[in-house]
Amino acid sequence: MIAIAVDDEVLMLGALSEAIRASSDVTELAEFSDCERALEFVKSTPTDVAFLDINMRGMGGLALAERILAVRPSCRIVFCTGYEEYAVPAFRLHASGYLMKPISPEDVQIELDNIKGVRQREKLLRVSCFGNFEVYARDEKLVFKRLKTKELLAFLVDRRGAGMTAKEICAVLFPDDTDDGKNAAYLRQLLMDLKNTLRAVGAEAVLCHETPCYRVDTSLIRCDYISYLESGRPDFHGEYMTQYSWAEETCALLSAK
Repeated sequence: MIAIAVDDEVLMLGALSEAIRASSDVTELAEFSDCERALEFVKSTPTDVAFLDINMRGMGGLALAERILAVRPSCRIVFCTGYEEYAVPAFRLHASGYLMKPISPEDVQIELDNIKGVRQREKLLRVSCFGNFEVYARDEKLVFKRLKTKELLAFLVDRRGAGMTAKEICAVLFPDDTDDGKNAAYLRQLLMDLKNTLRAVGAEAVLCHETPCYRVDTSLIRCDYISYLESGRPDFHGEYMTQYSWAEETCALLSAK
């Protein structure tokens, strides 16, 4: 997780940061004694959790939390304070946690474990199939190193969780290449690249390998295409994964629905 710690008292900030760093779940921690600088960091970095002192000079922790959630809705807020009277307004902001100072590593880990438990029940990715195929994680468009890696994920999403063998995938991704050995080797590279791309945003569980097939776990994604088939929402306007010619068959089926 990427975390921030914000407290305008230097000693308190140091103690809070030390407690956060004790957790192996936190891969990156940024420390701030100034609310505006913290907000700028969150705007530019997909922050997972913000540990905020409530009673700070200037903007204050409650106002900072509101502004963080406005630009980064998926960020979890954990308030840190020595004053119990702030609990009610804190939870009105749907805070993930509320820690009383002094804060121990055990206190922090309890909150992080709770956040992990909640996220396991959430959708890990948002997938847009109508129009161009795009994938979003933590409110940011997912960037793929290879266009074919993105196309591989698109095809698996198109199959709506059905298992596809390596041979079936190659037939779609490399329709004009008859070198089966070369295609199989390239597909292995693409699968590893896709796995690494998803792991980087905490969504590795989306890709499933059940020998001999590969599939996506559709319960972990929010997808307009799947929602449309299940409930008729959102509306379909005739464009589906427009980057890929193989998607024309599905587009025709959707248009006839």
